Amino acid sequence: MGIPFPDIDPVAVHIGAFGLRWYSLAYLAGIFFAWVLAKRMLSRYPSDFKPEMVDDAVFWGTVGLILGARLGYVLFYNFDHYLENPLQIFALWQGGMSFHGSLIGVITALYLYARKEKIGFFSITDVLACLAPIGLFFGRLANFVNGELFGRVATDVPWAVIFPNGGPLPRHPSQLYEACFEGIVLFIVLFSLWNRSVWVRIRPGFLSGAFLVGYALARGVVENFREPDPQIGFLFARVTMGQLLTLPMLVGGIWIMIRAVKKS
Repeated sequence: MGIPFPDIDPVAVHIGAFGLRWYSLAYLAGIFFAWVLAKRMLSRYPSDFKPEMVDDAVFWGTVGLILGARLGYVLFYNFDHYLENPLQIFALWQGGMSFHGSLIGVITALYLYARKEKIGFFSITDVLACLAPIGLFFGRLANFVNGELFGRVATDVPWAVIFPNGGPLPRHPSQLYEACFEGIVLFIVLFSLWNRSVWVRIRPGFLSGAFLVGYALARGVVENFREPDPQIGFLFARVTMGQLLTLPMLVGGIWIMIRAVKKS
């Protein structure tokens, strides 16, 4: 039968003609908690990435995140549409952000920041990799509130949801699956490794690689329950674009972890 979709306004705050959406608040919440926890982590375990550098690093990372997420969506998921309508690339309020694009944007921005400050790149990314799942958690909850990126039809699952834009049949709430595994589970694993293992902390790059591997595994599995993007569909053998884009993350993450162990 399915659970009716909860009547939640995607706009959290209405101020006249201006509306602050839950999706925007998700970005702000993820950035805020990452900023606060990064300072605490570096105060407890000092490195060449100093607590006073967190403000600038977060700013650089945020710029890279927004630009990368938008350009990634344009290039990976809807290139033909934006090729015909290039001005819509700047219409961020219409939605359309890609995690894989945001990852590339953040990595690029933090690499440039590390070179500017003459500090180790992985000394920055190992800290922020532990905190990235917080943003993923809030972002997936916002996807659910928006009724977007819903799952495949699931008539035999008692917790399936009937989404407003998903037709009359109940579907997997795949956004909540992703919030759980990409967000909560991945955060617990990475944050625990940072706090409890000296072996991990003295191997720059290990946590960065672990994040890539963890996200790739979580996303690759949950994609089996998520409805493919309608403008793309399945690529081949029921493989989605999301699964294809996680393969370089998985391979790269394993290589970075092995390199971190050998180099130390």
